[in-house]
Amino acid sequence: MEIFRVEDLNFTYPECSSKAVHDVSFKIGKGEFIVLCGSTGSGKSTLLRLLKPEISPNGNVSGNILFHGAPLSECNLRESASSIGFVMQSPEQQIVTDKVWHELAFGLENLGVPASEIARRTAETAGFFGIGNWYGKNTADLSGGQKQLLNLASVLVMSPEIIILDEPTAQLDPIAASEFITALKRLNEELSLTVLIAEHRLEDTYPLCDRIMVMDEGKLIFNGEPRKIFTEIKGDSPVLRG
Repeated sequence: MEIFRVEDLNFTYPECSSKAVHDVSFKIGKGEFIVLCGSTGSGKSTLLRLLKPEISPNGNVSGNILFHGAPLSECNLRESASSIGFVMQSPEQQIVTDKVWHELAFGLENLGVPASEIARRTAETAGFFGIGNWYGKNTADLSGGQKQLLNLASVLVMSPEIIILDEPTAQLDPIAASEFITALKRLNEELSLTVLIAEHRLEDTYPLCDRIMVMDEGKLIFNGEPRKIFTEIKGDSPVLRG
């Protein structure tokens, strides 16, 4: 089943002459684990945010972004909030409450989900991630790795169809980053959750993904199986670095 279809997408920021995203086209199917890579300034973050209406950047857009075959612009915010999850780069940037339990419940509360349903879903999510022992902690007392895992759990509790992640391990130490990627792959394998992640740690994600997309200067220059990437792009190329 096709979740996203992007056709001839172009995006230019206000008062900029060059395109941040240039003639990009691709599809995302249910259950895929896709890694998006490219050098800094290649357009990765802009592209990912264009797929999430609530944080889509302001600028000139042309082309089509289809979500389940319909224009993403026609998707109501309630559906977008629950169906399209997004995890940002900074662990602190996404946390909005002072308690772990409240952070898990916050998105569901905003959607008006009944209290009994919130209690069930937050408990199930805490159990899945093994974070029940710090359920009552202050979010400010968590480590960077714990905060990012909480961000992932807070997205999962919304029951999304796809999770989009913008370099979520960039500020984590190697051990925390590896644990985060392992949790993400577990979601993909056990729950068939679709994953699109911009990531510079290819050594962690390369063995796990179904497909790699590479951007350079706003263009999608590779979109295919991981085993084929190094025959088309040199392994030491800067476009394969974050």
